[in-house]
Amino acid sequence: MGGASVAPRMSLRGRDVISIRDLSREEIEEILAAGRRMIPYAEGSKVSRPLADQIVAMAFFEPSTRTRLSFESAVQRLGGSCITIADMSATSMRKGESLSDTIHMLSGYADAIVIRHPNEGSARLAARVSAKPVLNAGDGAGQHPTQTLLDLATMQEAFGTLAGLRVVLLGDLRFGRTVHSLAYALALFGADLVLTSPPTLGLPEELKAPLEHLGAKVTTEPDIARAVADADVLYVTRIQKERFPDEAEYRKVAGSYRIDASVLAHAKPRLIVMHPLPRAGEIAAEVDATPHAAYFRQAFLAVPVRMALLDAVLGEPKRKG
Repeated sequence: MGGASVAPRMSLRGRDVISIRDLSREEIEEILAAGRRMIPYAEGSKVSRPLADQIVAMAFFEPSTRTRLSFESAVQRLGGSCITIADMSATSMRKGESLSDTIHMLSGYADAIVIRHPNEGSARLAARVSAKPVLNAGDGAGQHPTQTLLDLATMQEAFGTLAGLRVVLLGDLRFGRTVHSLAYALALFGADLVLTSPPTLGLPEELKAPLEHLGAKVTTEPDIARAVADADVLYVTRIQKERFPDEAEYRKVAGSYRIDASVLAHAKPRLIVMHPLPRAGEIAAEVDATPHAAYFRQAFLAVPVRMALLDAVLGEPKRKG
């Protein structure tokens, strides 16, 4: 790799990243800065191979499109290779093998493990038993720290800063792991958080209290039009049928909201609409053609941001430009 190093200056080598709380504000800022420098490498216009001869195991026990493929792209853009579990039913766990035994095995095959699992706490368990670094790609309704990093990168790219943004978090705030991670990170940067959700899907109180302790201003606004009027960012999430223990409860809230041109008519010109995807009708296709739509750029930024994190965790400890 020619030119100046694009790796984060702060060493995260060998670290697990299970929760966004595992990273300080300064470490987050370093990863975001490195992610910006990684963009031409993610686009393929420059080449970087700090992960040459390294293998990353993709242990995806829950369906994924963007997270798995962007992680695999990130590894390969950095010169590494992947071994992948993409379907739990095709593994020995179907025969009764424990998650612990599966992770022990993977840590012998790879230099790091990226795990997604439907059960909250599974990534933390994996980190305890693995001899290699573990990166959490989503554990049930728990945490999704790398999604938070790319979400922050999207906001920072749009506004040049994360400080003082007014961010509306809309949708499933109870089970949405992306929101749980993102709200905490935004609080670190002094954002104003506006919570908008169906009554039964509000942000749990045990998650709200730490946000206020960090100094974030947290308000609840059930009316979408009023919430959006003064917002810089509208972060939309899907109501996740797979998280509901009772399908009847899901049916009560399915289709509770929809963002279309009429909702955005009185928004700030610079408002950006974000979504971790997939969407399931909560953002109309007509929004795609507006300057507000940021969710496809958000999806792309997953690659350089995850490249930056992988480089920090697995790359050479020190490189000179």
